[in-house]
Amino acid sequence: MATPSRSPTRTPVLPDVPTIAEAAGLPGYGMVSWFGVLAPAGTPAGVVSRLNTEINRIIQNPQVIKEKLAPVGLEPVGTTPEAFAAVLKTELVKYAKVAKDAHIKPE
Repeated sequence: MATPSRSPTRTPVLPDVPTIAEAAGLPGYGMVSWFGVLAPAGTPAGVVSRLNTEINRIIQNPQVIKEKLAPVGLEPVGTTPEAFAAVLKTELVKYAKVAKDAHIKPE
């Protein structure tokens, strides 16, 4: 998983641009975008494990960080399939509440 610089801190790519919490006077407000790799349901555990190992190896490579991730404000966060599943569950609950509170209906 890779994320932009962790909220509520300013991104190193745009250090002079204030965070939403700073600009709007909303202490504690923050949002983190993230990217991850998913496999189809039923993918063999060995395949998932190998993909996880290789992706984590690649995103921790100093050259990849310097040349590919850091220039666009991404910070690598290697994790396990189980930990990423927990992130997905947490995000689903959070944004389901946001949608409900905003009266957003699925289409």
